Amino acid sequence: MALKRQGHSIHVYAYKCDHTLLKEITFHRVPLFFTFSSILNTLSFIKETKKKVPKQEYDIIHSHERNYTQEIITLHSLTYCEGLEKYSFLRKIDQKYFSLRSLLYLWLEKRQMKSPWLISVSQEVSRDVEKYYGRSDNIVIIPPGVNTDQFNPVSTNKLRDQARKENNLNKNELAVLFVGSAFQRKGLDRLLPEINGDTRLFVVGKGDKLVKYKRLIKAYGLEKKVVLTGMVKDVKQYYALADIVVLPSRSEAFGMSILEGMACGLPVIVTKNCGVADLIEHNKNGLIMKEDSDLGNYLHLLRSKKERLRIGIHAGTTAKAYSWKRVGISHEAFYRQILSCKSSV
Repeated sequence: MALKRQGHSIHVYAYKCDHTLLKEITFHRVPLFFTFSSILNTLSFIKETKKKVPKQEYDIIHSHERNYTQEIITLHSLTYCEGLEKYSFLRKIDQKYFSLRSLLYLWLEKRQMKSPWLISVSQEVSRDVEKYYGRSDNIVIIPPGVNTDQFNPVSTNKLRDQARKENNLNKNELAVLFVGSAFQRKGLDRLLPEINGDTRLFVVGKGDKLVKYKRLIKAYGLEKKVVLTGMVKDVKQYYALADIVVLPSRSEAFGMSILEGMACGLPVIVTKNCGVADLIEHNKNGLIMKEDSDLGNYLHLLRSKKERLRIGIHAGTTAKAYSWKRVGISHEAFYRQILSCKSSV
């Protein structure tokens, strides 16, 4: 609501809206027709919003969904093309040329990339767009914001003792937090073998191929060391009990769990190809893995409370620069730049 507080009028077109926001925005409900198909659902959303949105009434039309009818689109994820590269040769051929679903996504993404202006959430996304679509003009990087009223050291410290007690953590036990549902892509298998000694790992998220990871946990003898929480209503309690937040992703457009952890004053570990690594100065406000073998070394380093405190303080300072208020100001400046370009034409 940072833009609202700057005095701007905001209209939101979506399937549903958090009722707590209804006093701040004008909400326009878009009908949902195809719950059984993500691609048909996306195409339907484009068609319905195109009918509903009166372009002449708005100074800026900004989409956060896969769309091609707006002036600005925020790219929150890596391209569909990038995802196809992870497949085997034969699977890639099948998906690129014989899968109707993939063909529709590729067609849609190609149109999407022709939007007049793009916002990417990280350099990782910008590099991806340039690699697969040759697009480097009229694109700016604005990382997501974090709710610093909710995620901050003061509020999480108030919850810490109770949260650790409820999860039977002793005073000297190191609590490592992993948040995310795409376990394979986010590298949970990289993290599991590094959990040893007086350490407990909390995995928050629904997860893919859960049976596989339960087998890995058993194979490593970590049944008492790893807690699979599934989806939770309030992740804040897990940041409160945590000592470290880790995201060893193979590919990641951004990585909100890391920014939230930083906002809570926690040291973080990420891979170099996580978009959120843009915000991290290695060994100052976080640690960046260049090799898989770095993870064990960094976890060992952060067994030191002094090191955790040192890095956590710098992490908290960095996160303040990405509060929603400041991110809203960045968006406002970009909107004014676009309006200036439009008025000069």
